[in-house]
Amino acid sequence: SRSVHTNSRLQPAYSGHIPLTPFENGFLAVGSALMSLIDTRRADMVAACGETTAGSTLVKLRDIMLESPEGRRILKEMPRINSQTLDLEKLRSLPENTFGRAYVRWLDACKVTPDSREPVHYIDDPELAYVMQRYRETHDFYHALFGFKVSALPELALKAFEFSNLGFPMTALSLGASIRLKPPQRARLWGEFVPWAARCGSHARCLLTVYWEERWGQDLDEMKKEFGVWDPPA
Repeated sequence: SRSVHTNSRLQPAYSGHIPLTPFENGFLAVGSALMSLIDTRRADMVAACGETTAGSTLVKLRDIMLESPEGRRILKEMPRINSQTLDLEKLRSLPENTFGRAYVRWLDACKVTPDSREPVHYIDDPELAYVMQRYRETHDFYHALFGFKVSALPELALKAFEFSNLGFPMTALSLGASIRLKPPQRARLWGEFVPWAARCGSHARCLLTVYWEERWGQDLDEMKKEFGVWDPPA
């Protein structure tokens, strides 16, 4: 009877879900955090660390989304961001300084696609799993909004902003990778970008409440003003 109870308790709640016991979750949290610091290119370990350390942050973010008309519609409709759901050619035809044009220019310049995000595996509640997936899939929108490239210094600066704005522990833990930066870059990160991220992220609207797909044609300057954000240090 014990094995039957264990199997039923660990039934997947959604496609791709890998249920974990508390011990397994803690073990994976520590292991993935260490591996992420050793090799920041291990997207699977970064993703696992984000999920296993998220804890009550996802509940808080879900509740913030529910308090916002846009956020409620996102949770109800659960849109996805990938090359099947986006019309990139249409975005390329938008006027200069619109969000959609800036996003597709960022994709082209950085040679990335909307399909580069890991699926969620280790979060038990399907709605909270979607909140994490939404964060992952909209992360590149933050890059486009602030004009951040994908190299180490701007990526860490954006992680600092995300910690201030969203509160994921993983985004703070990732700043440990700053030990890999050259001393001048590390000095800029902590002396310029982290203070900007702390002020801007805490002042801004929670960016998970933004229905980005309905704002492709919005002027970037108007968008920043509406969200309460401003450009990072040059």
